[in-house]
Amino acid sequence: MKHGKKVNHLGRKVAHRKSMLANMASSLIEHKRISTTVAKAKALKQFVEPLITKSKNDTTHNRRLVFSALRNKYAVSELFRGVAQKVGDRPGGYTRVIKMGNRLGDNASMAMIELVDFNEVYNNEKAAAKKSTRRSRSRKKGDVAAPAPTDQAANDHSAENVAEQTPAPAPKAKAKAKKTAKTDDIKASELEKGADE
Repeated sequence: MKHGKKVNHLGRKVAHRKSMLANMASSLIEHKRISTTVAKAKALKQFVEPLITKSKNDTTHNRRLVFSALRNKYAVSELFRGVAQKVGDRPGGYTRVIKMGNRLGDNASMAMIELVDFNEVYNNEKAAAKKSTRRSRSRKKGDVAAPAPTDQAANDHSAENVAEQTPAPAPKAKAKAKKTAKTDDIKASELEKGADE
């Protein structure tokens, strides 16, 4: 039975568990994401999120409380400077746990834990989704079409229209052309070296 077992002991005694969580939290603050097992990631989430909440209010008392948990002055300064500015308006949920499958050696279930505000991929998608607006309008029967341009105006803009209609080369094609040109240069230089010898 699991009565009163709110803390996952992670197979360690108290001192070892606190040291491990402090080290993992310092690494998470420094690198913004780390990879670990699912159980440790969930334990770390409970350990680090109250510390991030304390970092929003930069007082000496809060710094001392966070330092007593992290035991790393560089992690504390990074938390109160860099991380606290980004998460200032977020009311909680500062970390995200993403499951990544099982480890090859012992088949342990692995996860990546990251700070939510430092992941640019998810944030860009959400920002782009907010900007979508509907711009189409149905044409009414009473609308009069714009007058056709004169021959002189059509001749003046024909070159511009052709330039606009031709599609730009794809970025992959450009990269492939550069790569083949580079390999041709390398082959030519190797042939010259062989001829000199």
